[in-house]
Amino acid sequence: MSIYQEQILDHFHNPRHYGILDHPTHQSDTKNISCGDALHMDIIVKDGIIRDIGFYGNGCAISQASASLLAEYICHKPVAEAKALKKGDVEKLIGIDLSPNRLKCAILSLETLHKALNNIL
Repeated sequence: MSIYQEQILDHFHNPRHYGILDHPTHQSDTKNISCGDALHMDIIVKDGIIRDIGFYGNGCAISQASASLLAEYICHKPVAEAKALKKGDVEKLIGIDLSPNRLKCAILSLETLHKALNNIL
């Protein structure tokens, strides 16, 4: 097993930033209609910085690990940096080659993040 596969399993079994935040400033829900993976994300932004991020959902190891990896990466970074993230950035966080169907699972977290940052409560 590669270090990246171990990382994915670790983030799946021990997700970082998992849970609901009290008083989020931004929020979103997304679903991958092709496989049923679902993700909810809460974000607290203050002075243009992501101060905290929480997520929960259900789905495959790739979708849930991707959300954990992305949340860990983006917490305490500027909103502008989060909005500039692309599919390739998530692929780098995951660290393994993914089939087109699995890539959809991996980028569900990015779609949820971008949607949430455009959804001010």
